Amino acid sequence: MAAAALVAVVVALPFVSLALWTFAGEWRFPDLVPAEWSLRGVAHLADSRVLSAATTSFGVAVAAAVVAVAAGLPAGMALGMYEFRGKVAVIFFILLPILVPPLASTMGIHLTFIRLGLADTVFGVFLVHLVPTVPYAAIILASVFADRDGALEEAARTLGAGPWRAFLHVTLPQVAPGVAVAALFAFLISWSQYILTLLIGGGNVVTLPMLLFSAASGNDPVISSALALAFALPAVAVLVFALRFLKDGSPDISAPGKAS
Repeated sequence: MAAAALVAVVVALPFVSLALWTFAGEWRFPDLVPAEWSLRGVAHLADSRVLSAATTSFGVAVAAAVVAVAAGLPAGMALGMYEFRGKVAVIFFILLPILVPPLASTMGIHLTFIRLGLADTVFGVFLVHLVPTVPYAAIILASVFADRDGALEEAARTLGAGPWRAFLHVTLPQVAPGVAVAALFAFLISWSQYILTLLIGGGNVVTLPMLLFSAASGNDPVISSALALAFALPAVAVLVFALRFLKDGSPDISAPGKAS
């Protein structure tokens, strides 16, 4: 218990500093707390450029999470429930986009997107965010389906349910927590993307990480701290939500693959 409390304090410590800087009016060394307080950092979050960037980040992350789960679900089901020749090679190719340095792979994608007219567009940024999110979603879902042997689905089919009906009424309710965890992790991965957004968005698609990096390279710790808090809070909320699913006994995401 004491160790958990210590870990919680260590994790929360950077956020305490960010919160103090966000509301600091004047804070000089060696003062432990600001000498004056101000709402300038909070007011900056209501700026139209920040709100637009946050909306773009949220919309792209939600869309990427939904599509990543939709694409990763059949792949995860096949990898988790069945053994087949070439399974290791399939896993390798699924993981390849996250094993290759993203800068190298994104440069190739960028050239293709320029020819297709997708560069410098929100849709192009959404598509490139699928590169890291789909593999993670597929591997998490493979671990979810690795604990299943298909017996309940087979029983449902013997009772007259079709494959789609058996999936909706038998499979999906049982794997829903794992699907939610995969979606939440995909959301977090997309939400935190900077390099991919910068290369494909070309500076025309502005997201919250881009504003944060720009502010961090400046000389105003109040603004950069306020943006950092705004950037971190949704991710922390999503992680807390995901941990509730994991605590309730949902999937072991450590090892995909099981014979059937």
